[in-house]
Amino acid sequence: MKAESGKITGILGRNGSGKTSLLNILFGSLKPKYKSIRIDGKFIKEPLFLSNKVAYLPQHKLLSKNIKVGTCFKLFNIDWKTFIQTFQHFKTFKNHYTSELSGGELRLLETYLILNSDKSIILLDEPFSNLAPFYTSKIKEIIQKRKTHKIILLTDHFYEEILELSDELYFLKNGCSKLIRNTKDLQDEGYLPANSQQK
Repeated sequence: MKAESGKITGILGRNGSGKTSLLNILFGSLKPKYKSIRIDGKFIKEPLFLSNKVAYLPQHKLLSKNIKVGTCFKLFNIDWKTFIQTFQHFKTFKNHYTSELSGGELRLLETYLILNSDKSIILLDEPFSNLAPFYTSKIKEIIQKRKTHKIILLTDHFYEEILELSDELYFLKNGCSKLIRNTKDLQDEGYLPANSQQK
C-alpha cells in the first residue's frame, strides 16, 4: 500500500477486516508480527508517532471530556477565528467543555483539529461518523485542501464518501490489500451489490 502527498488514499473493507488495526500499526500504537514502513524510501524502525510527523484520529473519542473547546485549539496551535468562520454554530462553544458537545459536534471538532495540525501524515478512522451532511461537506473540502501538502489516509463505513474523495483506493481482505480501480472491483469482492452505480 502506498500513500503520498497530493493524493487522498482511501481504505475500505468489511467489519473486522483490519482497517483500524492497519492505522494503529502505521501510527505505532499496535505492534504487528511483521511490518515494513518506509517514508521516501527510508525504512522506519521506530513507531511513527515518535517521529512527530503523524496525527491520528481514532474511532474512539480523542479529546478528554474535562477540557474546554478553546483550550483544544491552543493545544493544537490552531486559530479559533478561522474555525468559526466556517463553523459559525460553534461561536458560543469556546468556553464549553467537550463533554457538553453532541457526538457529531465532538467528531467535527476532533477531525478539524487533526486535519489542521502541523503534522505531514494524517490518519483518519471514521471521520464522518455522526456528522450532519453540512459538516460532512465542509470536512471533505478541508481534506481536499490539505492533501496538497499532507499524506492523508482515511477509512469510513460511509463508503460513498471514501469513493468520492479517494485518489487511490485499497480494499482489505484476509490480511491483504488490493488496489481498487472502480466500483466494479468492489462488486467483484462482494463489498457492493451488483447494481451499484459505476464510478
